[in-house]
Amino acid sequence: MAAAKPKKKNPRLASGRKRVRQDVRLNAANTSLRSKYRTAVKNVEKAVLAGDTDKAKSAFALMQSVVDSVADKGIFHKNKASRDKSRLSAKVKTLAQATA
Repeated sequence: MAAAKPKKKNPRLASGRKRVRQDVRLNAANTSLRSKYRTAVKNVEKAVLAGDTDKAKSAFALMQSVVDSVADKGIFHKNKASRDKSRLSAKVKTLAQATA
């Protein structure tokens, strides 16, 4: 017989109930931003793999602003954002030199 997860108890204090409501809202916002970040990075990588220089450059420009805004909000660490931008910049640059 599999043990069921213990049921979470509702907070008794009003401040605890409010904290739960806020956490739900913040979790949804953070999840949305994290998804936006990953999608922007993925779009650049797809364009690089496809060999489309123009599309890669435009996707990279958009990705930079998304990554910076998400890092400023604290969803990801600023160093992670910088590292991702640096790596993708190198890929786009290599692609541009290869096609030129």
